[in-house]
Amino acid sequence: MNGNNLSKEFLYQALALIVSIILVHATYVSLIRPEAKEIIKEQQIMIEQDINYVPERSFYVIVRDFEQEACFILMLWAFAIMAIKANASINERGFFEGRSDSQICVGESINPDSATDYLRQLEGLDDSKKGLFLTRTLINGLKRFTTTKNVQDVSTATHTMVESEAERLESELSMIRYIAWAIPSIGFIGTVRGIGAALSLAHRAVDGDISGSLRIWVLPLTRPLSPC
Repeated sequence: MNGNNLSKEFLYQALALIVSIILVHATYVSLIRPEAKEIIKEQQIMIEQDINYVPERSFYVIVRDFEQEACFILMLWAFAIMAIKANASINERGFFEGRSDSQICVGESINPDSATDYLRQLEGLDDSKKGLFLTRTLINGLKRFTTTKNVQDVSTATHTMVESEAERLESELSMIRYIAWAIPSIGFIGTVRGIGAALSLAHRAVDGDISGSLRIWVLPLTRPLSPC
């Protein structure tokens, strides 16, 4: 059951990444890059007509490059992953606060005979509830109790299962941490690339080609101004 949930979650994350790529790239191809191209063309004309003209910074020009596109894709993907984590947490909390299906009360004494009855009730739940962590923990503990009839064994098995679940959740959050690290890193790559492109053309200003140099300097320097 747990492996099935993991496979579904993996498919969800893979599908979320594909959808994020499609949505963001379609937005860039249909809106952002065409608008940026038109704005840059207008700015070039204005610079050629007036050397003192200072182009206004445009959102479309700032985010038109591939680094910014990758940042937006990762951002949407991270939001999708956090959404499924939040949904799973809400379901777990709701079942934990209800617990009416198992009819096990806090402080209730359970013997091996009653444990079998409770186990049968839990195993009769639908798949969505059987896949929850609380249900899996109760089923595992009751099975161990009906087999060994030893409370200490049940406590040890339950504690091990809880620790394993905590480690699994911690490892899953590492993807979110990696994305949070990757977004500013990709943005910094765009910054370095834009500054390098501008500095590589600085010799034109030294040679006295101020008009052409101004046009080329202004446009590449809009690249590093990334919101990512």
